[in-house]
Amino acid sequence: MALLSRIRSSSSLLRHLNPSPQIRSLTSASSILSPDSKTPLTSKQKSKTALSLLKSEKDPDRILEICRAASLTPDCHIDRIAFSAAVENLAEAKHFTAVTNLLDGFIENRSDLKSERFAAHAIVLYAQANMLDHSLKMFNELERFGIVRTVKSLNALLFACLVAKDYKEAKRVYIEFPKMYKIEPDLETYNRMIRVFCESGSASSSYSIVAEMERKGVKPNSSSFGVMIAGFYQEGKNEEVGKVLAMMKDRGVNVGVSTQNVRILSLCKKKKSVEAKALLDGMLSAGMKPNTITYSHLIHGFCNEGDFDEAKKLFKVMVNRGCKPDSECYFTLIYYLCKGGDFETALSLCKESMEKNWVPSFSIMKSLVNGLASSLKVEEAKALIAQVKEKFTRNVELWNEVEAALPQ
Repeated sequence: MALLSRIRSSSSLLRHLNPSPQIRSLTSASSILSPDSKTPLTSKQKSKTALSLLKSEKDPDRILEICRAASLTPDCHIDRIAFSAAVENLAEAKHFTAVTNLLDGFIENRSDLKSERFAAHAIVLYAQANMLDHSLKMFNELERFGIVRTVKSLNALLFACLVAKDYKEAKRVYIEFPKMYKIEPDLETYNRMIRVFCESGSASSSYSIVAEMERKGVKPNSSSFGVMIAGFYQEGKNEEVGKVLAMMKDRGVNVGVSTQNVRILSLCKKKKSVEAKALLDGMLSAGMKPNTITYSHLIHGFCNEGDFDEAKKLFKVMVNRGCKPDSECYFTLIYYLCKGGDFETALSLCKESMEKNWVPSFSIMKSLVNGLASSLKVEEAKALIAQVKEKFTRNVELWNEVEAALPQ
């Protein structure tokens, strides 16, 4: 009896030291994602915590543990960002085996991820990690995971080729795979191939894609033509832009704000912001209402060309016309105004941005603080530091260093 009692006692101790996989999983998740809390995290809390940890984590084993603990899924937007952060960190450190362990491992070991949706996401993530060969391998071996291959995964593979900038491989996939796997291309397939040709400097070849679409009964949309327009502007073939606009009208595709925004962005990238501004004036004359994106492109364009007065003027016009600047618009203008030495306006915009809870990056804020100090506005600089430290405690030490270096 005494022996039996000791055996039972030992078994109990072993169970305590080696809990079941389910218990280990729960313990692991709670200790990795929330070591100080005894309350189980909700799915959303797990995702947010995982994303926060993954942004700075470099250890490959730890990255895999965080992803497993959070039970990430491509159905959730935060989870998709977390997956991207994990893969980016692993690839940066050249932990390519860990990328495979994460993506192939998830699809092999989790029944809820044996879906084309997750496979398509993994195909793109492999390309993000500069592992396009694994993107192709996953696409070719979908049956191994019990997944039916459709145009969704084909489109993901074409997008992966675009991410990897392997335009030759994209063309091979487009020519060979639909026949090989009996997949009928759709609008997204054709639009991605238009992008392939335009990004690879062969925008004229996109006409053949439009012709093929129409033979197959697939109607090109404004996105199809928008990519073509951007491609022709990039190649300096402005006369072709007129042809594309005529094609749109012939096919009943509206030349609306989104198309004009593509044109404005393209011209601004070529440092032709004055021409882009003429397009804005033409839109207004035609009764077309520009949106936030229109003005943001122009503001960035004029800033990039050093015309800060025009950029500031457009910002005021934008607000007066009821368009609400987004965070990027504020950050862009603050950054360039600091570069141009207009720290007073930059401070005013920064305060406005922070009232909306949009705080520029540390580097932009440091530039503004140092600029204010050099303009004998040390008190304003210190007040700004205090405000930022209150919002972001993680950068307190860095800001203490910046503050200590200011004139006393």
